[in-house]
Amino acid sequence: MPTNRQTDLAAALAPTGTLRAAINLGNPVLAQGRTDDPRGVTVDLTREIARRLGIEAAFSCHQAARESFEDLVNYRTDIAFLAIEPARAAQVRFTAPYAIIEAVYATAADSALETADDVDHPGIRIGVKEGSAYDLFLTRSLQHAELVRGEEGSAIFDADRLDVAAGLRTPLTGFAAEHGLRILEPAFQQIRQSVASPIGLPDDAAAYLAGVIEELKSTGFVAEALRRSGRDDAQVAPPSS
Repeated sequence: MPTNRQTDLAAALAPTGTLRAAINLGNPVLAQGRTDDPRGVTVDLTREIARRLGIEAAFSCHQAARESFEDLVNYRTDIAFLAIEPARAAQVRFTAPYAIIEAVYATAADSALETADDVDHPGIRIGVKEGSAYDLFLTRSLQHAELVRGEEGSAIFDADRLDVAAGLRTPLTGFAAEHGLRILEPAFQQIRQSVASPIGLPDDAAAYLAGVIEELKSTGFVAEALRRSGRDDAQVAPPSS
């Protein structure tokens, strides 16, 4: 039997009576499977949060983080799994990160570029997935290089014969191996993956959600979910201070 607090929290976090989560299948570190059968750490986290609230979970699956973000800010979902980014912070609330993944560059084997630090120079064109965490990061951090946006950074790199592709380490490493490219080290971004909720979520509900995520990190739930989905390319985020 749900307690009064559980009922109140469920009403705040999931006003339809079902916890609706936006799942980004375009990020294979966070989610895998099909739109009608998603899997991965984000699906496991949603189900566990819903279980604690005493309600069911439902999933709205997308191929890009920007689509998950749009679902959340338009109240079509109750939570989304997004990287913590200043460009999004005015419209959503973030928990502390639950996982950290790396973004890297790839370039041609015979490119003069030697490290990731060599990329931000005039004349360098970088393919990025539009609206991704690393697109937002590079948009605010690059001073000289040009971003070229598309459905996938690797695809636009190939189609437009760009200098560099940007992407998540594991899928971009696979693409590089298939196309004779080099990964430029070090990673240019440590992407802090968080649970996002609407900006208008009451403080007590937001604090509850943040507390659940901290507990699930500390108890090994997140690590086990990543292991179960075969994602050794993500690290469990450290406890929030």
